[in-house]
Amino acid sequence: MTRSMSNKPSRLPWITAAASFGFLVTQLDVTIVNVALDAIGDAFDAPTAQLQWVVDAYVLALAAMLLSAGAIGDRVGPKRAFLAGLVLFGLASAACGFATGPLSLILARVAQGAAGALLIPPSLALIAHAAHGDDRRRVAAVGWWTAAGGVSIAAGPVLGGLLVETLGWRWVFFVNLPLCAIGAVLALLVAPATPAKPRVPFDLPGQALAVAAVTLLVGGLIEGGHRGWGGAPLAALAAGLVLAAVFVAFERHAKHPAMPLTVFRSRPAWSAVVVGSALNFTYYGLIFVLGLYMLRTLHWSPGKAGLAFLPLTATFIVSNLASGSLVGRFGARTITSGGVLVAACGYALTARLGAESGVLDMLPGFALIPGGMGLAIPALTSGLLASVDRHDAGAASGVLNACRQVGGAAGVAIFGALAGAGIATGLRASAILATAMLVAAAGVLLAPGRRGGA
Repeated sequence: MTRSMSNKPSRLPWITAAASFGFLVTQLDVTIVNVALDAIGDAFDAPTAQLQWVVDAYVLALAAMLLSAGAIGDRVGPKRAFLAGLVLFGLASAACGFATGPLSLILARVAQGAAGALLIPPSLALIAHAAHGDDRRRVAAVGWWTAAGGVSIAAGPVLGGLLVETLGWRWVFFVNLPLCAIGAVLALLVAPATPAKPRVPFDLPGQALAVAAVTLLVGGLIEGGHRGWGGAPLAALAAGLVLAAVFVAFERHAKHPAMPLTVFRSRPAWSAVVVGSALNFTYYGLIFVLGLYMLRTLHWSPGKAGLAFLPLTATFIVSNLASGSLVGRFGARTITSGGVLVAACGYALTARLGAESGVLDMLPGFALIPGGMGLAIPALTSGLLASVDRHDAGAASGVLNACRQVGGAAGVAIFGALAGAGIATGLRASAILATAMLVAAAGVLLAPGRRGGA
C-alpha cells in the first residue's frame, strides 16, 4: 500500500474504523467497571469511597490530560500519537488487571486515563485529514466514530457483567488488550502520516495549569461528596477555580496556547462545549448510580445488571448512525437540540424508578436517553470540526472532549454524593437533576438571536 493510496478519500472508511477503536476503548472503560465494583470491593475489602475513585480516577486523568493530548497530537502528528496511545493504554489495562490492592488499581486507572487521552483528539484529527474538507463524508465518518464510542459506553456494563460472572473482574481490564492490538494494526496499515507542527513550542505552563485546575476541581467534588463540603474539599474547589481563571488569563496572552481561545468564539464550538459537558455530566453520573442501584438495591447479579443495560446499546447504534443524515437535512442545531430534549425525557422517566422496579420499568428511559445522546453528540462533534481549521482539529477536539470528560467526572462525583443518603432516593434525585440540566442546555441552543450550528 502506497502513501498516495492511503491519502485517497476511498480510504476514509478504513481510517474511520481504525480511529474508532481508539474512541471505543476509552469509552468502554468509563462504564465497564461499574458492574464489577462489588466484586472489586469484595476482593480488596474496599469501602464505597475507594470504589468511586476506581471509576473517577480514570475519568479524571482522561479529562486532565485531553488538552495536552490535543497539543501533542498536533505537534508530533496524529498517527504517531494515536499509536503511542494504544500501546500505553494496553499496558495500563494490564496493570489494572494485575492490581494487588485498591491503591495499585487506582494508580493504574490514572495511567489508563492518561493514555486514553492520547487516543481521542488524534483519532478525530485522522478523520478530519482523511475527509479532505468534504463536509458530507466527514459528518458520516464522525457519525461512525461517535457510534463506536456510544455503543461501547452503553455496552460496557453488559460486557462487564458477563466477564465478571464468567472469567472474573480482572477481565474487564484484560479485554482491552486485543482491542488495542486490532486498532494499532489497522492504523499502521491504512492511516497516512499526517501533518505535524514541528518547531512550535509546547505550552508547558498552560498544560500544567489545566491539569492542576481539573484535578483540584473534580477531586474536590469527589471528596466533598464523602467528607462534606468544608475543609479540604472546599479548599480544593477554591484553588481549582483560581487556577482555572489563571489558566484562561495565561492562554489569552500565550504565543502558542494549549487551548486556542479564538477557536471557540464561533457559535458551534461554544455550544458544543456547553452541551457536550451537560450530556456527559448526566450520563456518566447516572450510569454510576444505576450500577449501584441494580447491585445493592435490587440485589441483581452482575450478569443480570449488565444485561439490563442492553437497550442502551441498541438505541445508541441506531441514533448515532442516523444523526449524520439528519444533520445534512435539518442542520446541526435542530438535531442537537432535539436530541438533548429526547434524552431529557428519558431521564424524567428514569426518575420514576424505585426499590421494587423491574427491567420493564427501565426500558422507556433506557431507550430515550441514548437515543437523544446518539443524535446530539455527532452533530456537536461535526459542527466543531467544521468551524475550525483542519490543522487545529486536534487541539479543538481536545478542548471539547476535555470539557466533556470533566463534566462526566463531576457527574459521577455529584450523583454519587446524592446516592450517599440512599441509593434509590439518590437515583431519583439524580434523574431529576439530569432532566433539568438538559432542558437548560436545550434552552441555550434554542435561545432567540443565536445563529450557526450546534
